[in-house]
Formats: sequence, structure tokens, C-alpha cells
Amino acid sequence: FEAEWRNRKARRSGAELYEPLYTMEDAVNALQYFVPCDYDQKIELCEGVWVRFTDVGHLLGSASIEIWMCEDNVEKKIVFSGDVGNINQPIIKDPRCTDTADYVVVESTYGNRVHSSEKIDYVSEFTRILKETFDAGGNVVIPSFAVGRTQEMLYFIREIKEHGLLPEYSDFEVYLDSPLAIEATKVFTKNMRECYEEAIKLVDEGINPLVFPGLKTSVTSDDSKLINFIEKPKVIISASGMCDAGRIRHHLKHNLWRKECTILFVGYQANGTLGRRLLEGEKNIKLFGEPIEVHARIESLHGISGHADMNGLIAWLKGFKTPLQHVFVVHGEDTVTEEFAQKVEETLGCPTWAPFPNGEVDLAANEILNEGVRIAVKGKKPSQKKADAAFERLIAAGRRLLDVIYKREGIPNKDKAKFESQINNLADKWDRWE
Repeated sequence: FEAEWRNRKARRSGAELYEPLYTMEDAVNALQYFVPCDYDQKIELCEGVWVRFTDVGHLLGSASIEIWMCEDNVEKKIVFSGDVGNINQPIIKDPRCTDTADYVVVESTYGNRVHSSEKIDYVSEFTRILKETFDAGGNVVIPSFAVGRTQEMLYFIREIKEHGLLPEYSDFEVYLDSPLAIEATKVFTKNMRECYEEAIKLVDEGINPLVFPGLKTSVTSDDSKLINFIEKPKVIISASGMCDAGRIRHHLKHNLWRKECTILFVGYQANGTLGRRLLEGEKNIKLFGEPIEVHARIESLHGISGHADMNGLIAWLKGFKTPLQHVFVVHGEDTVTEEFAQKVEETLGCPTWAPFPNGEVDLAANEILNEGVRIAVKGKKPSQKKADAAFERLIAAGRRLLDVIYKREGIPNKDKAKFESQINNLADKWDRWE
């Protein structure tokens, strides 16, 4: 769909057509190679290689992977953590540890951060945001990851409605506008006993913790477009969670400029994403080539996370009952991997390394062959990040102007002269500015 949209614009402008990386047919054909695997089942992939999956409580179906390898009568076991989940999540079980390994490759998304030790009342905070926004006559737009976080938001909204926490707006509507999130929610519903711990009492009573009056799903693009023509204040949950793709960008286009609306972030926003830029206070953005001034309130449910923090990752590593030959720290921003590697080595007393790109290790000999290429990243103050981002947008605008000039090569000389004069006037204005 993204490719079709881009190509419609390309045909109108005479630009080069965009070729998608894969088609729907490619995706459907790939499904024949998927093989479902149960947790805790040791599977032989080929001679000398076995794997086993263990629930690590990040998303429905998320797993750490144990791999046994035997070569030339030398057997080693390496464990990949995957994304380790946070504890005490309402609809996902807590992460389980693995007993033994020679080597561990561990993520470090939150490797230098610690979640609040206080149990945060997300339902009350969520209720406050909904009430203040509805009182102003606006919408609450939630960029959300389709699997995990969306279902958690539905769980919280059911709680709000079930306990009458918004009596003034008891019939407010919630639009789930993400085909993937809708399908993922169906998977949760089919596997309720495997998913829930906190909500298992509801399941025992025959209650679906993710369903409530006023929940509406949007599958087609036409359904999605109609949502923004509904004037009644509402909640819109859509993907992607970091706002870099998907239907959420259309909802942001329709709501970011409205001061009565709220954009509520409920998940991690990586550096460089639109979500991070909005959280850091950016006031002017572009969506679909159109400049948008940000007047909506930008809110965040602080502390809500599907990722284990530094202490949670350390606790998971402490679950190994045999000495580890080496720990490799990956999947973290900038210097976080190195900070967490140092923390692991100090805490567990085993050799720990944050590999650089192209690094190589001989697992049979437990020897680092090549440390790779270190790419130095200097930390920047938020003000400097904003300044850099603004300058990059300015450069992009200059490139766009140059593209427009080349595209207008065939216009009449009179129009060329007018265009030239406008550009020179703009250049003169800013060339004099100090």
C-alpha cells in the first residue's frame, strides 16, 4: 500500500517509480517456511545444531533462544536473550531465566536506565489524560506497537469503562486502526490462558480483558479515513509506535495542529524517529510533504515499558547457574552497550564485551579475533539535537528547491525570471541576517 501511494504521486510528478522490496505474493509464499515451535522443546535443526525457545515475557510469543553447536567434537552453547520483558505486566507473563550457557548475547535497550520502583497507577493517569482532552473537545491519538502495547492499552481502557472512571464520557469510542494490531488482538484472545497472569481471574469469569463497549476496528483504508471525519471526541490507536510509518501518520496530520487534541506516547521512541522528535518538543514537522505546526498536547505514560531495565537484565543474567565464558552486549543506543557491558562485568565477574561492527569471535577457543570498527558517537545536549535536526531540515528544503528548479527547466523565460527573482530576494534577505 505504501508503494502504491508513493507511485501514484510519482506518476503525477514524473518522478521515478518506487519498487517495493517485496510483494504481497512474496509474503504469502514465505509463510510455507514458517514452522511453529513450542516453548521448552529442544529441536534438532541439522546435524550438530539444536535450539530451544524460552518465554522472556516481552511480547506474546517472544523468546530467548538456546543454541547447542557441536563441531570437531567441541560442543558449545550460546544463548541469545532476544528482548527481555519487564515484570508485572498485566497481560504478559514475567520473563523466565535459562540455567546454562557458555556464551550469552544480551540486549541492552534499557541497559543504563532503571524503571521507577513505585508501582505507577497507569489507569488513573490514563483517565486524567482522557478527561482533560475530552473536556477540551479533542481526540486522544495513541501511536502504539501493534503487538503487546496495543493490547495493554485496550486492557487499561476496559478497566476505565468497567469501573466507571469517566462517568461524563462513559460511552466514548475507541478506534483500533491497525490491521496487524487487530489480528494480534485476535491471537491474544485465542491464547488467553497462555498470555495472562494478572487478568486470569477475568478469564476464569468468562470475560475477555481486551473487549469493551465502544471498541471499533478499522481494517480498510477507507475505514481509516472516515475516522477523522467523526467530530465526537474519541481515542485513536494506530501503528507504527514510533510514528515513522503506517496509518498513525495520517492521524497525526489531522490532529497535531489542533490544540484541543493529545498525542499520547506509550512506548519507547528511538533516536531519529518522529516520535522522539515530538517528545523532545519539536514544533514544526512535515507529513506527506505538508508542513504541520504542532499545537496538540504531547503526553507520555512514563514508566510503561515492555522492556526489562538495567536491573531486570542483570536479574535475567544472574539466572544462569553455570559460569559464563563470555557475555556479548548488543542492541543498545550509542554508548549504552558499553556502559551496560561494564556493569555486567562488575556485577557478575565474567568477561563482557560490547562488539563493534564487523567484530569476530572464535567461540570454540573463546577468543576475540577482530574487535571491529568503532564508530564514535558523541552525546549531544537536547538543544544541540534540535539545532542539528533543524539544520538537516533546512538542507533538505534547499535540495527540494534545487529539484524544483530542474523540473521547471521547460517553463517560459518570463516565469524563469520571476522564479529567479524570488529566489534571489529570499537569499538576499537571509544573507543579510545576523
